[in-house]
Amino acid sequence: MNIKRTLVGLLTAVSVMLVGCSAQPDSSAQTENSAQTDNSENQSQTATLEEDNMELSQKNFAANEQNVKLIGRTAEAEGIRWLALSASGIEFTFTGTSAAVTVVGDNMITMPDKQARFAVYINGERTMDEMVDSAEEVFTVFSAEEAAETTVKLIKLSEAAESTMGIKSIDVTSIGDIKPTAEKELKIEFIGDSITCGYGVDDEDRDHHFKTSTEDATKAYAYKTAEILGADYSLVSYSGHGIISGYTTNGEKVTAQQVPPIYTKFAKSYGTYDNTFNVADIDWDFSQFQPDYVVINLGTNDASYTGSDKEKVLEYSDAYAEFLKTVREKNPDAHIICSLGVMGDSLMIGVNKAFEKYTEETGDTNISTFHFKPQDGSTGYAADWHPTAATHDIAAADLSDYIKSLMA
Repeated sequence: MNIKRTLVGLLTAVSVMLVGCSAQPDSSAQTENSAQTDNSENQSQTATLEEDNMELSQKNFAANEQNVKLIGRTAEAEGIRWLALSASGIEFTFTGTSAAVTVVGDNMITMPDKQARFAVYINGERTMDEMVDSAEEVFTVFSAEEAAETTVKLIKLSEAAESTMGIKSIDVTSIGDIKPTAEKELKIEFIGDSITCGYGVDDEDRDHHFKTSTEDATKAYAYKTAEILGADYSLVSYSGHGIISGYTTNGEKVTAQQVPPIYTKFAKSYGTYDNTFNVADIDWDFSQFQPDYVVINLGTNDASYTGSDKEKVLEYSDAYAEFLKTVREKNPDAHIICSLGVMGDSLMIGVNKAFEKYTEETGDTNISTFHFKPQDGSTGYAADWHPTAATHDIAAADLSDYIKSLMA
């Protein structure tokens, strides 16, 4: 046996094995390198997108909670953000040169006295006041030569019962996206009638009658109370409505205008969209807005039915007490304020009876009553003897002081 040849063969074999091993790729290193490459590419793409987004460009957004602050009760249906109830709306901020909102109307667009009315605020200042008289229309709400940081708020001024409106899209020329404005710590819900809606507040002639064009919820006590207290709000209010009866001139009960049966709906309206969709088709999701306070101001219209009839007043107070149970169920942590008085306080006795009956039956102590000062004409009258803006100022000051005392 040639030992030298054998050793040479062994060394050659080992050498080949070593070379072969070194030639095989390291799979873990390859995976790591690949991941690093993919990550670098993703970061590059993200940086490119961010860079593109930081340039002034045209963009389109839906009016949803990711893009805008939803004010009051709103609902999405058929790709449209619906505004029905008084003072409901949207608010957002952006940095850019223009903003436009595409608005759709319901079948009330052909009826001038019932068309939806809305206002636009730019950086807190009202810049537009419009009636929805078209099936669809694009409103340019902001325009500037240079990009500026801007807050846009759109508020429905008229009430739900007569007509509704929808926001189909928001188009901006901006640097970056639009963003919702911040929520406020304090939240208040107001449940009421025409007084809460701001009926006739823009027509200070008591002999004139209802028009949506003279209705402005932002000039009524509820909206103003929320402003004084720095609160987010939700208004659930319908002109002519009550607890057991709507407004009547012949003593007959108007059951079609009762608030309790529709409180759990998104809204109620005579207006329909495309002859198929009505806002009453949607149940309201109470988790979307849990208030700290609920102010109920219902009874002015009931009084036209009850008069001083003791049985009818008792019927009102019993139904009111039952409604309070629903309000409590849907708003478990809120302090409930049962109020009345701006356009007459004859049913305040019924409010107090409802309060007493409810608290006795439930043991709930997170509730109270509030007596508004009845208007006396010293600050004038608006359409159909409704409160003027000045009267609403007095009511808002009194109510906000009362809520402050509860907060203290």
